[in-house]
Amino acid sequence: MKKITVLAILALAISGFVATAQKQNNKKMKKVLFVVTSHDQLGNTGEKTGFWTEEFAAPYYALLDKGVTIDIASPKGGQPPIDPKSSDPSSATEDTKRFDADAVLLEKLKNTKKLSDVNQADYDAVFYPGGHGPLWDLVEDKNSIALIESFYTHKKPVAFVCHAPAVLKNVKTNGQFLVKGKKVTGFANTEEEAVGLSKIVPFLLEDALKTNGGIYSKVENWHPYAVEDGLLITGQNPASSKLVAEKLLVQLNSKK
Repeated sequence: MKKITVLAILALAISGFVATAQKQNNKKMKKVLFVVTSHDQLGNTGEKTGFWTEEFAAPYYALLDKGVTIDIASPKGGQPPIDPKSSDPSSATEDTKRFDADAVLLEKLKNTKKLSDVNQADYDAVFYPGGHGPLWDLVEDKNSIALIESFYTHKKPVAFVCHAPAVLKNVKTNGQFLVKGKKVTGFANTEEEAVGLSKIVPFLLEDALKTNGGIYSKVENWHPYAVEDGLLITGQNPASSKLVAEKLLVQLNSKK
């Protein structure tokens, strides 16, 4: 009887220890919200747009592989549009190939959360992939604007790559533009000219950041470049996607 009692006590102690460890581990696990566009029309060209695969896939896997939990949201919810040009073999990377073969993620993308239904309190950071789509919907989306403001004022990292920094155009904190006086980057005017869309986009991202007081910098076209100014992280182009994710990871890991 004594042996049974001792064993029972030990079993309870072990199960309690495991449960406590699991709870502590769950607390340590970070959760990031990805916000993608719902817009699929490239101005009046008749061509399709959306989010850019590399800018989604590289940060997604960089975070996922480090144990970060990721949810995906979009203005309309459901399947977001993917820029068809980003699926071209010439744009393929190891991350996009993994994306194309990832049945779990592709199914997850079919069911993105509606942006109006998400709450910053449920996440440790927010990340916006680019593509031209955000220039038409997320820039003006009141839910997106409020969400970024909420993350920032609650001292949580906000990260953007390529065209995604455009969504900061109408974001303010304390009555002034969030980017005012901050170091930022994003898709350069010269890069927009190189892809022949300077006259198609509703505004030039580089100009908008400068107009709102951002301290804009860039490197050569298509070279990796990311800038961090406090909680604000921005990347210049698709090649900068992983750099942005790495900077975001450092910030997430620095928070208890």
